[in-house]
Amino acid sequence: MTVVLKQTIQEEIRQGAENVITLRRHFHQYPEASLKEFKTIQKIKEELQQLDIPFEEVGETGVLATVEGSKGSGKTIVLRADIDALELEDATGKSYQSKHPGLNHACGHDGHAAALLGAAKVLKNHRDEFAGTVKLAFQPAEEIGAGACQFVNGGFLEDVDQVFGIHLDSNVPVGKLVATKGATNASCDIFKIEVEGLSSHVAQPNVGRDAVLAAASIVVELQKIAAREVSPLDPVVVGIGVLDAGTRYNIVANHARIEGTVRAFSHETRAFVLKRVEEISEQIAQAHRTKIASFEIHDAAGPLINEDNATALAQKVAAEIVGSENVVTDYTKSLGADDFAQFLLKAPGVYGRVGTRNLDNPDTQYGHHHEKFDIDEAGLALATEFHVKYALTYLNSIE
Repeated sequence: MTVVLKQTIQEEIRQGAENVITLRRHFHQYPEASLKEFKTIQKIKEELQQLDIPFEEVGETGVLATVEGSKGSGKTIVLRADIDALELEDATGKSYQSKHPGLNHACGHDGHAAALLGAAKVLKNHRDEFAGTVKLAFQPAEEIGAGACQFVNGGFLEDVDQVFGIHLDSNVPVGKLVATKGATNASCDIFKIEVEGLSSHVAQPNVGRDAVLAAASIVVELQKIAAREVSPLDPVVVGIGVLDAGTRYNIVANHARIEGTVRAFSHETRAFVLKRVEEISEQIAQAHRTKIASFEIHDAAGPLINEDNATALAQKVAAEIVGSENVVTDYTKSLGADDFAQFLLKAPGVYGRVGTRNLDNPDTQYGHHHEKFDIDEAGLALATEFHVKYALTYLNSIE
């Protein structure tokens, strides 16, 4: 009688590593912008169909796949990967360089999608090792903060017990995994302010109402929120990226437009600062005898706050994968945002990171959103294993 030994998860991931790399390179060659990931999601659907994993569509370019454990009912965990690219030229010069001019997977989302597909295959093959449900969220539009809300507002995260996500990180050496408790990424709110004034000849400024001066004063005063109204121990950014006004050098401008962002690490500070941005804008506009014609805020992402117990579990799993000496538990906070924060508002969970910087390969040392950004693809197998082992450990844990 021949005894067939089942592969360990690590062996299976190692065996499938080349396929994950191939998928990553495919996605890298055919990047698509946020909410336009039509061919990307079609490829993901095809891969899921080959694995005989059922899925449902989320919006036009999102998918939520389901792997049921064979041991019966139990808890439900969501594993998430974002899939959109950036409007940026690809200057890597690699064989898998983007074939879409002006579009580039310069943040690692190609690797996220590939690693989660790799995890999907392993989890399907190991259904007999867990009870409960693993849901796989392939999410569009992270870069513009418009993807996670499709899952949340569509009710796809109801009755979920845990959420887990990862981000490849070119600041972290390959071979290391990151899981840090508490706030790790700031919120991102985008505000737009329209200031309405009154035109006149610049030789008669007293006749007009100068929208340029009012808007400039608003920009200056908003900087004082972080400097004087929030504790210096509570990092906050009020940044202005656009100040647009006027039509001609000798006309007092009757209109000005300001666009900026607020970043904060707590829900309370975020709400306070946004309120003060609007109040100060109104008050300064009034002082200049102009008015705020419109004030808009786009909620791109809340603060990303890892739950303590979930993070402790992620640290334990990471140590089993790479050894405790290669687990980073105190990673520096980032004022960059990620809309996985929306998932964390629906269920406790953790957002980990996987190192992709090779200290001997300068090609992997460019920062995210750089036209030469690339990864050490050895990190993809670790990303796959992090997904799989976190899900299985959580589902098989006794609470």
